[in-house]
Amino acid sequence: MRKTLTYDIEELEPYINWLYFYHAWGLSGKPQEAKDKMKAEAEVMLKSFRPKYKTKAVFLLADANSDGDDILLNGVRLPMLRQQRPSRPDGPNLCLADFIRPLSSGIKDRMGAFATTVDIRMETEYESDPYQRMLAQTLADRLAEATVEKMHQEVRTQWWGYAPDEHLTINELLEERFQGIRPAVGYPSMPDTSVNFLLSSLLDMQEIGIRLTTVGAMKPHASVSGLMFSHPKAHYFDLGPIGEDQLRDYAHRRGVPVELMRRYLASHLE
Repeated sequence: MRKTLTYDIEELEPYINWLYFYHAWGLSGKPQEAKDKMKAEAEVMLKSFRPKYKTKAVFLLADANSDGDDILLNGVRLPMLRQQRPSRPDGPNLCLADFIRPLSSGIKDRMGAFATTVDIRMETEYESDPYQRMLAQTLADRLAEATVEKMHQEVRTQWWGYAPDEHLTINELLEERFQGIRPAVGYPSMPDTSVNFLLSSLLDMQEIGIRLTTVGAMKPHASVSGLMFSHPKAHYFDLGPIGEDQLRDYAHRRGVPVELMRRYLASHLE
């Protein structure tokens, strides 16, 4: 199943995580009065966005299996990286492929891939006003993430339907109390942005207005992409430093020259 979805700004507003908005403005730990003032300004801008802009999402749900540290999804092989040091001394060295049934089991599992984005005009409307432009950018980032939150809720309860009886408050959603995870490209367990080239081959990101740079970064900047896992024990983890041995193995599995992969992962290497 592959679907594209369009959301109105007004329906996304309850899903905005304001904690990250405050963090972007350096307001974490500041008096509540300063946060309330900033939020009030943001809400005025959000109101102006309502008649002009929408956000978009595309997701794919398909049969999947793991093959070693690779994930096989809808005919595309997605090499993943594995922790070289466990999160705790007695813990396993985790890889996202661990949360999918292995190919050797002979049983098909299921997983998803997704991308969300905003109307690029949202990022460029205030080019002559640096303050308003930054406000629009931080709101665009929050709206792209809110789109993921709402889309993932609908996927869990309707489209994939593995959690049809889920009834969580917005706060519980933002605290990620639901079953499953949705690790995003560029984040600790999947730091290689060039994975977006593989995801785009599955999702056709251009259909919702996302284009990729030469290193796989997304434009508009306020875009999110990643994978969706339903395993009840799936959880987030930090990959940690990547050693030379894993760099070479990963580059081989990706079919990418080692030196090019070294550029993609430069900030994550030992």
